[in-house]
Amino acid sequence: MRMPDARIGNRERVIELLRTRGALTRADLARSLGLSRATVSNVVAALYREGLVVETESTDTSVQPRQGRPGALLTLNPSAGVVVGIDFGHTHVRVIVADLAHTVLAENTRILTRDHDARHALQTAVAMAEETLIASGVDRTKVIGVGAGVPGPVNTLTGAVGSSSIAPSWVGLRPGEELAARLELPVLVDNVGNLGALAEVTWGAGQGSQVAVYIKLGTGVGAGFVLGGRIFRGSCGTAAEFGHMTIDPAGQICRCGNRGCLETYVGLPALLGQLRTHYGADLTTHDVVALALAGDRACGRVLADAGQRVGSAMAIVCNLFNPDRVIIGGELAAACDIVLPPLRNALDRDALPFAGGHVTVCKGQLRDRAVALGAIATILHATTRFVSASRSAAPTRP
Repeated sequence: MRMPDARIGNRERVIELLRTRGALTRADLARSLGLSRATVSNVVAALYREGLVVETESTDTSVQPRQGRPGALLTLNPSAGVVVGIDFGHTHVRVIVADLAHTVLAENTRILTRDHDARHALQTAVAMAEETLIASGVDRTKVIGVGAGVPGPVNTLTGAVGSSSIAPSWVGLRPGEELAARLELPVLVDNVGNLGALAEVTWGAGQGSQVAVYIKLGTGVGAGFVLGGRIFRGSCGTAAEFGHMTIDPAGQICRCGNRGCLETYVGLPALLGQLRTHYGADLTTHDVVALALAGDRACGRVLADAGQRVGSAMAIVCNLFNPDRVIIGGELAAACDIVLPPLRNALDRDALPFAGGHVTVCKGQLRDRAVALGAIATILHATTRFVSASRSAAPTRP
């Protein structure tokens, strides 16, 4: 009875490694997984027959030369299926369609009002998903799953959005069920911070990290913790609500109902509110970043102060979780040259030396695509669940 279980386990491990690391030889797979070459060859042969794995030629000039005849490179079959990723931001919807070789085939973005109606946003996303699939040139039957990110905690026990810190119409809604019913496709939904973290660890600045913290600085302040390659969601999905750490008990009221949350100081509405008196009501985040980078002292000061506050809050997280990587994403990542130095200084000042001294703080690499790509990655992390049902696989590197 053990042999079938072992074969299933090895199949999943091979798919997982090809999904996360791209093209590898059979020898690479055997070394990385600690399996015999014969075992790997048997697993690969079965995946090849199913159309999940193909042989390819390397176009990576950084690949180290190998002794003797090079083995054939294997990759997940890009034509075996596609994944749809949806990012519901505070003020936008973004949809990406990617194939199983991590290649983005098509994408689309639309603007929403900040306090938009959730069901309108869902319907917009459904229409955009259909349009983006058509633009990708891929038949709808090839879709193995849809991942979606929402700007609030998702209760993993019920699937419901459970925070009034986002548009009120989302609270209590089960977006996974809604999207699945409208799209007639399997759907996984998570918080945007979690998905941004997963994307950066899978494809971006967090690759190789064992304990990564992703901070999304935008209209809201989101976060995601990735421990050993897996998202840490807590007991029911509400972990990493970084933006709602209380930094001043006597501070102003936050939309979540508490006082003095970090988000009330470093969220974009708060930062823009400090500057619009002098720069006009039409001042945008892009304007603030551009002015600050050009040397404007007021804009630079506001962004630097935000970095300092984030760094002090981050020190607490470092003391608790001891991450090796802190990744800054979201709209304010464009100002990392200004935000990161005070953030780093505050972290070093407030964290315990052994916690702060071993963490790398860096800018995210995936920019405004991070959440949608994370939504794709979350389907890929459930590869066997969807592949077994559809005889398909998962996207490759964006």
